[in-house]
Amino acid sequence: MIVEKFPDRIIEINQEQHLYFGGTAYLGLPTSKEFQNLVVQNILKWGTTYGSSRTANIQLSAYIAGEKSLARHIGSEAAVTVSSGMLAGKLVIEKLKKETDCFFHLNEIHSAIKTESSLPLFINEKLNDRLLDSKPEKIAILTDGVPSFQTNPVDLSFLKQIPNQKEITLVIDESHSLGIIGNNGAGIYSSINFPIKRKILVSSLGKAFGLTGGVIASNSVFIKEISEIETFTSAAGMNPAFVQTLSDASEIYKTQHRKLLDNLLYIDSILIQNKNIKFDKNYPLIYVLSNELVEKLKQEKIIIASFKYTKEAEPLNRIVITANHLKEDLDKLVGVLNEFNSQF
Repeated sequence: MIVEKFPDRIIEINQEQHLYFGGTAYLGLPTSKEFQNLVVQNILKWGTTYGSSRTANIQLSAYIAGEKSLARHIGSEAAVTVSSGMLAGKLVIEKLKKETDCFFHLNEIHSAIKTESSLPLFINEKLNDRLLDSKPEKIAILTDGVPSFQTNPVDLSFLKQIPNQKEITLVIDESHSLGIIGNNGAGIYSSINFPIKRKILVSSLGKAFGLTGGVIASNSVFIKEISEIETFTSAAGMNPAFVQTLSDASEIYKTQHRKLLDNLLYIDSILIQNKNIKFDKNYPLIYVLSNELVEKLKQEKIIIASFKYTKEAEPLNRIVITANHLKEDLDKLVGVLNEFNSQF
């Protein structure tokens, strides 16, 4: 389906209006006039782009302001921005490959943090034996903050089972949790407390935060090392107008996050849950587990996210709730879900 303007809560298809519950603009920022005005003012100050290296002799204060604001929001010692969430993941993997004996992945992680040498963390629902032996080694564990097809943060309690001989680096892709879950949308990074060497967050900023770019957050030493990698120093940074907006829009982020939580609580109060859907009141995705329900929603002029990540994968059908949805939108959506579910 081709549309002629940004798909917010309503999109027009074949000259007919449909409710839209797709995309990843969880906080509804791309169409927020207040947010847009901030972006425009910062473009007027910082230009449309800045193609220079981040290590050039001229340094822009926009990066200092935005990255300090991100670190405070996340609860990390330091953070650095890059041009995309994908690049953020690839930079971290590039750095860790030079100092890691073995990688492990949990569930089906996003390609941003995949590496061909990674081993499954669990085999037949048991922790990989390689993690439990007495051999001292440096390992990296790769995971999404909220795994695909799930509505709750990843369970990291398995870290307590790994012996002390293993020096653990935990890499979390928070593209679908930063700005959404946690206090004011801080994500899960700051809440992770296990005896590990370090934790590293990577995330897209083009989802909840409404700006094209990515972020890496960790301790100050690791962030400094990332900023010295040739891939980082030879690439242009994130648009400085966007990075400055990260700092300037801190109150807007809080307001929109509260609106999103209110919408989720309202859904929770009227939705009849059953086997056809997967929903949690703290997360803005409703997974649709019935193809018949997907078709029913289409008939009712409700468009959801429905696509395949890879050619071989099963279709990913999910309803995306944003801060911009109105009560009347949610009433119609939930009315269809409840009517369909009452048949089972």
